[in-house]
Amino acid sequence: MKRFFVSAALALGLASASLQTAAAAPLEIGYLPILPDAQLFIVREQGALPAEGGPPKLVQFQSGPALVQALLAGQLDIAYVGIGPALVARGKGADIKVVASNIVEQVSFVAMGDLAPYFASGDPASAFSRFAKDKGRQPVIASYPRGAVPEAALQYWLRNRIKVDPASFKLIYQGEAQMQQTLLTGAVDGAVILEPTVTTVLTRAPKARVVARGSDLFPHQPGAVLLVREKLINEKPELVKSLVAAHVAATRLLDTDPAKAAPLVQKYVGGGRLPVDVVEKSIRNSKGQFEANPNTIVPATLVLQKFQAETGTLEGPAVDVTKLFDTRFYDAVAGKR
Repeated sequence: MKRFFVSAALALGLASASLQTAAAAPLEIGYLPILPDAQLFIVREQGALPAEGGPPKLVQFQSGPALVQALLAGQLDIAYVGIGPALVARGKGADIKVVASNIVEQVSFVAMGDLAPYFASGDPASAFSRFAKDKGRQPVIASYPRGAVPEAALQYWLRNRIKVDPASFKLIYQGEAQMQQTLLTGAVDGAVILEPTVTTVLTRAPKARVVARGSDLFPHQPGAVLLVREKLINEKPELVKSLVAAHVAATRLLDTDPAKAAPLVQKYVGGGRLPVDVVEKSIRNSKGQFEANPNTIVPATLVLQKFQAETGTLEGPAVDVTKLFDTRFYDAVAGKR
C-alpha cells in the first residue's frame, strides 16, 4: 500500500510537471519575410514580444498557403500574413481573429521601359493594345498566383478601374523573387509587385515607372494583418493587448522614423540580403500605408471577398468577415493614446 501511494504521488507529480511544461511552452509566431510584416521585426528586435513561457519561436514561411496549413494544423499561436490567407484559414475552420492591420494599398503596378511610355500618354485602357500594335506582340505582365491579394488588386484595377480588354495582354503567374528577376532581365513588360521589390526595380531599371499605386489599383485594399488564435485571446487577453500595443508603436515608428526602423526590418526582409538603404527607401515609399487600425480594413475586406467570389478566385467558402475581426484590443490601446 505504501508503494502504491508513493507511485501515485510520483505519477501525479510527473503529470503536474508535464502540464506546467506544456503551459509554459513559448509562443509560436508564423510570418513571411516581407516588408508588410515589418511590425513583427521591429517588435522582435526591440524585445517587446510577449515572452510567455520563454522567448517566442519565430517560424518563417515562404508563402501564405503554407502558413495557412500550419494554422489549420494548430501549429501557430500568432501569425503575420496577408488578409487573403487569413480569409482562407478562417473559412477552413481555423480559430483565428484579426486583431490588428499591418499595411494597406501596398501593391503597385510597375511598367518597364518599353511599356511605360504607353501609360505616360494616351488612355491607360488602350496602353496594352497600342503597345501590341507598335511592337507586334502582346505585352507580358507578371502577377502573383490567382487568389493572392496582389493578383486581386491587379484584376480589380484592370476590370473595374481602367476597364482593359483582357485579350490585349498576356498574364503569367510568378512568385516575388521570380518577378524581380524577370522584370530586370526584360522577360516581362510589367508586373504587380510589393516593396522592396518596387524600389529595387526602379533603382536598377531607371526607365521603369510606377503607373498605378495601391490607391489606384484597389482603394483601401487590405494587406497583411496580425492574427491571434481565439484560444490565446480567451486565456491570455492581457498578453494579446500588450502585443497589439507593441504593434501600434512599431507602426508609428515605421511612419515617423524610417531611418531608425530600417536596420530592425532589414535583418528579416528578403533573408537580410538587401542593403539597409534600400529597405529604408522602401519604408519611406510606403509612408501612409502602414496602418495598425483593423477597423479601417473591414469594409475593404468585404469588397475583396465579394470581388474574388465574382471572379472565381475565392478559395474555400465565404466567411462572415465581421466575425474574423476582434478590434477590442486595438480600440483599448488606441483609447489610451
